[in-house]
Amino acid sequence: MTAVGAAFGDRLAQAFAERGRLCVGIDPHAHLLADWGLPASAAGVREFGLIAVEAAAGRAGLVKPQVAFFERFGAAGYVALEEVIAAARAAGLLVIADAKRGDIGTSVTAYAESWLTPGSPLEADALTVSAFQGVGSIAEPMRLAEEHGKGLFVLAATSNPEAAVVQQAVVASGPRAGMTVARAIIEDVHEFNQQQPAHAFGTVGLVLGATVDLAAYGIDTDGAPVTPAFPVLAPGFGHQGARVEDAPRLFGTLAPGVIVSESRGLLSAGADGLADAVARRAEEVRVSHG
Repeated sequence: MTAVGAAFGDRLAQAFAERGRLCVGIDPHAHLLADWGLPASAAGVREFGLIAVEAAAGRAGLVKPQVAFFERFGAAGYVALEEVIAAARAAGLLVIADAKRGDIGTSVTAYAESWLTPGSPLEADALTVSAFQGVGSIAEPMRLAEEHGKGLFVLAATSNPEAAVVQQAVVASGPRAGMTVARAIIEDVHEFNQQQPAHAFGTVGLVLGATVDLAAYGIDTDGAPVTPAFPVLAPGFGHQGARVEDAPRLFGTLAPGVIVSESRGLLSAGADGLADAVARRAEEVRVSHG
């Protein structure tokens, strides 16, 4: 694998080339813990996460632990999460911490330092963030990501239905006036990526749901390819209904950077069946993306 100090976009490109685009979500829902015969406790989510890491290692390129399912067990849950992240990174997997952090000033900087600083107990390769206060509010996390060879994924067009009323709303003023909120976020992220040194993929990517009609959000997927290409974290495959073979059509010119994220559809295979489920889905994703 490429050295950890390399840019996230370059490491992502190498993960795509070596192990494909599948990202295995690590979401220890209460019902999945029960199905796996694990306790609803910090010890249970730790075991769940380590089993998922072992199943993904060598079969997929990325994992995405959902922080909330660990956080609900307090300090012990965070210790479990630290172990899961460390095990995943030691296994050569890229780790996207799905924490959806967002704030302003020193608060958002502290979030970024927690997840993106080399040597931090929670060090991941990338972090999901919310820019509800404006993309300018995450300027420092974007800077830190570039500095430390990490990545960010900014929520832009998410798959939950209640998001549409905000994300399809039209910006009233400023340089992005007339664009949807989702499109304005994309333009701001693109502007940042263009100002950075050349990487295979941009340092800052997007969260675009695979079940979303992107055109309804003002997002053009029929135009010229974006340079540098966005990393696109695309939840919604499997359990939520999106099909991996449809990803190139759904994302169009954004398809080169699409990370096929699946959680419950894989995790429902159980502890004993997860490795085989990951291997099958990873092959399906490789075939679909050429």
